[in-house]
Amino acid sequence: MTSSQDLARRAAVVLCVAAALTGPGDLAGASVGTTAVGLSPRPGALVYIANLHSDTVSVVDTGTGTVVDSVPVGDGPDSVAVSPDGSRVYVTNSASDTVSVIDARTRTVIATVAVGDEPSRVTVSPDNRNVYVANVGSDDVSVISTRTRAVTDTIAVGDAPLGVAVAPDGCTLYVANAASGTVSVVRTATGTVTDTIPVGSGPTALVLTPDGRRLYVSNLTSDDVSVVDVHDGTETDRIPVGDQPAGIGVRPDGRQVYVANIGSDTVSVISTRGRAVTETVAVGDGPNGLAVSPDGSLVHVSNFDSDTLSVIGTSTARVTNTVPVGDGPTGVAAAQGEPVTARGPDTAPVQLRETP
Repeated sequence: MTSSQDLARRAAVVLCVAAALTGPGDLAGASVGTTAVGLSPRPGALVYIANLHSDTVSVVDTGTGTVVDSVPVGDGPDSVAVSPDGSRVYVTNSASDTVSVIDARTRTVIATVAVGDEPSRVTVSPDNRNVYVANVGSDDVSVISTRTRAVTDTIAVGDAPLGVAVAPDGCTLYVANAASGTVSVVRTATGTVTDTIPVGSGPTALVLTPDGRRLYVSNLTSDDVSVVDVHDGTETDRIPVGDQPAGIGVRPDGRQVYVANIGSDTVSVISTRGRAVTETVAVGDGPNGLAVSPDGSLVHVSNFDSDTLSVIGTSTARVTNTVPVGDGPTGVAAAQGEPVTARGPDTAPVQLRETP
């Protein structure tokens, strides 16, 4: 099995892509994971973790470092996103081709939305109107209205889309296409691809700097990170990192980018000013998912092969806590403070189907 074949049709999660590098036998039980447990200087922060093997989302209070709830979702959850107001949590279920919508206050699933084939990644627009879901198996992005909880558009992109990120102004969506080595640039108002940017090999995840001017893309099979000038639509730098970089995140002040390296069991710390790795932090086995806390004080890294979470303090670039987590943790999203009460549609559970 070639890596491109696996990326194109079988990579429901990032670690499945990595497994293709060593052979098809390694695909069984593989996944991407991130979870976050640790001491936070701001109590009340919550982290949501998708557990691929237990079909649940764990809710973690970072102030106490404890799991406070476990929410059953669909089959094979591997990615999580929190709405800007913290009231909703969206979970991609890669094995059931659905997205679960969780009410953050009641911690129950209030809707299940059918999307494309093998939904891999999810993000929410800054204005909280739309949810964007990358479907690795059908090479497209599903757009879900947060008001109606229905798919309003399906956008064809590159081969095996894995990463998604929305510009701070909400006008542009960026999609990392793992099998085609590109990033699709989508105008959100029209749902059309306006540009395709070549990057490294196996782009897996991507993150925008807070000012929206630079895009950092982790390239799983070329062991580097592409830096894209958003204005020009060109790759301006390629930064070598560890082996098989996957999850990526940026501090709120934009000074550092963090990259989880599956193959070398490390996290690379990149200075955005110098565009070079300044620190390499040893973590657990098979780190792949990564999220920076909203206040920028912590980096949460999932270690799929050791079923643990490494918590890194950004001020010291050192692991401050290692916490055992659930069965196959695969995706993480962090929210600051208690969730607010959502305004909008009725929160009664509902099953929704994708429009043709």
